[in-house]
Amino acid sequence: MTAGANQGAPSAQAQGAESGGFTAVVLAAGKGTRMRSDRPKVLHALANRSMLGHVLVAVQEAGASRLAVVVEPGRDEVVREIERLAPGASVHPQAERLGTAHAVLAARAALEAGRDVVVAFGDTPLVTAETFARLRAPLREGAAVAVLAFEAVDPTGYGRVLTESGRVLAIREEKDASQEERAVRLSNAGLMALSGAHALSLLERIGNDNANREYYLTDAVALAVADGLSVAVVPVDEWEAQGVNDRVQLGHAEATIQARLRRAAQLGGATLIAPETVFLSVDTVLGRDVVVEPHCVFGPGVVVGDGCTIRAFSHLHDARLMQGADIGPHVRLRGGAVLEAGVHLGNFVEIKNATLHAGAKASHLTYLGDAEVGAGANIGAGTITCNYDGVSKHRTTIGAGAFIGSNSALVAPVSVGAGALVGAGSVITRDVPGDALAVARGRQLTREGAAKALRETLKAAKAAKAAKAAKAARAGEPD
Repeated sequence: MTAGANQGAPSAQAQGAESGGFTAVVLAAGKGTRMRSDRPKVLHALANRSMLGHVLVAVQEAGASRLAVVVEPGRDEVVREIERLAPGASVHPQAERLGTAHAVLAARAALEAGRDVVVAFGDTPLVTAETFARLRAPLREGAAVAVLAFEAVDPTGYGRVLTESGRVLAIREEKDASQEERAVRLSNAGLMALSGAHALSLLERIGNDNANREYYLTDAVALAVADGLSVAVVPVDEWEAQGVNDRVQLGHAEATIQARLRRAAQLGGATLIAPETVFLSVDTVLGRDVVVEPHCVFGPGVVVGDGCTIRAFSHLHDARLMQGADIGPHVRLRGGAVLEAGVHLGNFVEIKNATLHAGAKASHLTYLGDAEVGAGANIGAGTITCNYDGVSKHRTTIGAGAFIGSNSALVAPVSVGAGALVGAGSVITRDVPGDALAVARGRQLTREGAAKALRETLKAAKAAKAAKAAKAARAGEPD
């Protein structure tokens, strides 16, 4: 099977492991006011993983042996996300916001071990594990500092990477740059790697003699050059280096992540008939020869086995489909749905916390919740498992080869035995033994000619009411 996550990550991790690993410092203390949100900016999600989560996963895959995350004090939800995705990471509050170098030094305790340091940003989620590994690589070749940079189409707003004869001289923030320096298109992506032998010394000497009176991490470059140390530039595509500051940029980042995931799924053997309409999660797994029709959404926790077909307008979340399952169109699979080999679900079927064993089918208009459906069972249109009594959930068990007639309600807890048959329109409240026939509906009463007599009575009553209203109107009286 092929996961939709970043490809090639194991090789990056292997590179990091071979070189003893490094310390990743992730800056995640930004307020994100332009997001117009009560949620911390770094917790906004792309492909159902937070931006911070993307960064934490990428640096770990790149070989980080220690993680330190700088956060705004009191952001417990950010701390919980760190604990969930990087349990061994240390968390460092940044009480004052005095610039990026000041933020990195908030994690001083993590820097004192003398490992190489890679600085990442919690709101720059598109940087891959491979790029983090490339950023760290020059340090192993003797560089004291490595900066990630790109050729900007429009460099306005970016710090400029200043070079001379191929040597890096400095990074100049736009507010502090001369007119000549502002014409430079080589732009700072913000991410930086510092040799373990020099990281603390460089960071501690950074001052705030600039327009914003802040301690810029980028000033480490000029300090390293002044010390006669080597500084490397690592190129990256502009789109990969983009940070997210507002909802528009979040949407652009989502589009980029989705394009990556779709491509990985297709290269892994899945057919996406209209790829631009299919939305995947970072952990979506699609097997070989899976066919996904247009307008399908895959939430977290979905694994689709080989040869499955997902028809149009289906929505899957926390579901597992085994080989050859065929679902949709308009199917919804919710938490805990398991479809074994050859299961068929037709249009407008919803499955929640239920297992359908091999060959079972529900061809249309059905809800199966908190249920187990035996192999080869046939669930008729309009069948509902009534699993909730207003307080607790209850399970329904349907045996192998059972047949549930259309428009039936199975009131849980209840079981229908193997090979049993439930008549259409039944409300089943008691267990049905195997191979039994159960019919539970009101007895039909037919009265010849009663419909005609009833219609005549209703018409006469309606005419009498209209006549009364007309008479009242002529008399000027209220009806």
